[in-house]
Amino acid sequence: MDDSVLRVLVVDDSALYRKFVRNVLEDIPNVEVVGTATNGRIALDKIEALKPNLITLDLEMPELDGLGVLRDLSAREIDIASIMISSLTAEGAKTTSSALQLGAFDFVLKPAGKSPEVSHTLLKADLSPKIHAYLGELSRKSTKTQKPSSSAAPSDAIKRMTESVNTMRQQPLIVTIGISTGGPAALNQLLPQLPGDFPCPILLVQHMPPLFTKSLADDLNRLCALEVHEAADGMTVKSGHVYIAPGGSQMRVAMTEDTPTIQITDDLPERNCKPSVDYLFRSVAKHYGNRAVAAVLTGMGDDGTEGCKYLKKAGSMIVTQDEASCVVYGMPRSVYEAGLTDQVASLDDMPARLFEAVTQGALK
Repeated sequence: MDDSVLRVLVVDDSALYRKFVRNVLEDIPNVEVVGTATNGRIALDKIEALKPNLITLDLEMPELDGLGVLRDLSAREIDIASIMISSLTAEGAKTTSSALQLGAFDFVLKPAGKSPEVSHTLLKADLSPKIHAYLGELSRKSTKTQKPSSSAAPSDAIKRMTESVNTMRQQPLIVTIGISTGGPAALNQLLPQLPGDFPCPILLVQHMPPLFTKSLADDLNRLCALEVHEAADGMTVKSGHVYIAPGGSQMRVAMTEDTPTIQITDDLPERNCKPSVDYLFRSVAKHYGNRAVAAVLTGMGDDGTEGCKYLKKAGSMIVTQDEASCVVYGMPRSVYEAGLTDQVASLDDMPARLFEAVTQGALK
């Protein structure tokens, strides 16, 4: 079996859509479609028989739906990635949020092009980076590269940088988080472990489209002692609250008569991201200086690195998730390799690290 080729099973109850998704996948380099399935029950049998690396999974199917497939795979301890095919509706967002918390790798939206050709182009543009990100993760895991662990000491250059800013650092007043692929499951693990009297507000960018961030915020709010909101323009930033940037908009923090408030704007995407981690982080650096803690967690690409440069210059503390616990080690790697990380932490350790940072003022 060629490790450079991704073996994919297409699961959808619509014959038309199975063919459409198959054609798009076959147009992506290094992808082999090994089969299709018309519902979840058949999919589980074909997964056992065909051994695909990844499945594209419709959410609504007869006999066994997409969530049922994910639950069954987890119960059987079958290690296979899934990309959900989702509708841009409130119900689609809710179900997709549940799928991501169950461990789905990522999702794409059903394209609404004006022609089959346009829809093909749209879905290919959405699927390709996710496919290649997963291929990269397979390659990384197979080569078993040396991973910075949560206890690993920073390089000498990072130590010197950290020591220079620690002398200026004061008690943090805010935590800001940037996260993407693998984010909902990671947040589902991280945020419920923080106490309701967490002494700082948390401002968070999760790369997601409109409707999906609202569903994510609602799900997390049910699980957390913290109050979790999809942020709205003009909200006052308060301790014990988490503010998630709304999909399709940019979020920044501003001072209104010395009171920190949320501003939601329609400013342009940055690095093709809207919301953008860089956009949020710059505003935090501007208004909080050395009294902020930033965490960059699992995700594709490098959104957050430029923002971390502003935060580092201002004296903020920066924590990045370790390679081993990331679904995709892209965003944290970019920050780490830029020499901006003060500490590396596993996802398991992240709640304690953040709590220690805001209560003690420095990571040990």
